[in-house]
Amino acid sequence: MAYENVPILIGEGQTISQPLIVALMIDALELRRTDQVLEIGTGSGYQAALLSEIVDKVITVERIPSLAKTARDRMQSGGYKKVDVVDAIQELGWQQSAPYDAIIVAAGAPRLPMGLIGQLISGGRLVVPVGSRDNQELTKVTRTDDSYLVRTLGGCRFVPLIGEGAWPA
Repeated sequence: MAYENVPILIGEGQTISQPLIVALMIDALELRRTDQVLEIGTGSGYQAALLSEIVDKVITVERIPSLAKTARDRMQSGGYKKVDVVDAIQELGWQQSAPYDAIIVAAGAPRLPMGLIGQLISGGRLVVPVGSRDNQELTKVTRTDDSYLVRTLGGCRFVPLIGEGAWPA
């Protein structure tokens, strides 16, 4: 299955996104080596590992404790020292380490998550699927000094984003 361009089940009703979408999302972040990146939805840790090959610091948040533990173990055994896996709280994101240069969300939000936009530096980029539980538009948000710019990147379908400012649990 490693060479198939399809989502893959990882347990707990969650999936790893198809490789094309992962690459599109990471590319849209326009990352620089010195960026601090927040990932929402660790899952297996695959995307966090990829991000850590590009940037100096990745913080990844997972709401399902068993997936967070497995990802933490994978990061340690794989030597991914630039990745911190943290257990999600009800509030979206990880305010403790904000602001971020980039945020990538591996779950579909019902609307733009303003709490995450608030965790970006000016010029920071957010890539997030936005729409219904069944269909979303991959959306790139760039924060400015006093507002933000939005661009859609195409249709997609993700598991729902759960938390304050998103879908209820």
